[in-house]
Amino acid sequence: MRKFKKQVTSLVAVMAILAASVIPVSAGEAQPDAAAGGNNGDVEIREDDRPYLALGADLSDQQRAVVLSSMGIDPASLADYDVVYVTNDEEHQYLGSYISASQIGSKSLSSVVIVEREKGSGLNISTSNINYCTVGMYKNALTTAGVTDADIIVAGPSPISGTAALVGIFKAYQEMTGEEIGADVIDASLNELIITGELEDSLEGLTDEEVEGFIAYIKGVIAENDLDDEESINEAIDDACGKYGVTLSDEERQQIIDLLLKITSLGIDLNGLVDYAESLYHSYREGNGIDLGVFDSVGSFFTNVFSAIADFFKGLFS
Repeated sequence: MRKFKKQVTSLVAVMAILAASVIPVSAGEAQPDAAAGGNNGDVEIREDDRPYLALGADLSDQQRAVVLSSMGIDPASLADYDVVYVTNDEEHQYLGSYISASQIGSKSLSSVVIVEREKGSGLNISTSNINYCTVGMYKNALTTAGVTDADIIVAGPSPISGTAALVGIFKAYQEMTGEEIGADVIDASLNELIITGELEDSLEGLTDEEVEGFIAYIKGVIAENDLDDEESINEAIDDACGKYGVTLSDEERQQIIDLLLKITSLGIDLNGLVDYAESLYHSYREGNGIDLGVFDSVGSFFTNVFSAIADFFKGLFS
């Protein structure tokens, strides 16, 4: 029994040392822009581009002219473009599980233009008249869905939330690439968009960008370490909470767990999530002197914890 207690004490000590080795980020420090690699206001449609549009089906002629103008498109030349339309029924179909019918509204107004770019270009997103969804919210959700290497402009005819715009992005992206995005992937991405927005409203002391970085960080750790069960996802959330100074309610934590379990069950290539999350820290390091090795430390933390636990139980029976 004395030997067992001594071994337990040793294991706890090892885990404490491993945990301390993960680089901390204090709550007061600014976090990376969740749109790193993208920006808000710099996306332009060039003459030689072949853009794809997803327009709100309920736009009036005047509203359509406003939206197209904000995208840099001459309304008179709309017939030259590949255009799909997003209906209000589609918005309710995809978003109805996450927000109320009154929030979705009775008219489809959110509109999108998307241009495919060369591999490695990343996502670059601009918004116009979007007053709720941020560039980072769109980018996080689109990265989950595997949408990459594109320039995107999201626009409304007047200030609107932009939550339904993600439906338009997926519709235009599928038209542009010929690749189908599964309904479950779209659902998970919309789920993530809504949860991120709710956390931005509820978490005190964090900017929108910090909340977006917080979610991206968790996804990066999960992807890099192949975590797919509730216990290990909880540990990743605890680690992220420590980094960002976040205190979650039980309901908020469970929402994130359910979302991440949904994402990990999709079978999509998660490498892009790691690259994206690391890009946030790369951007932050350049601006604020944070070591890019944070993800190496996190990966080593989980690997070393599992090794320490295995060694501990081997020692019990040796």
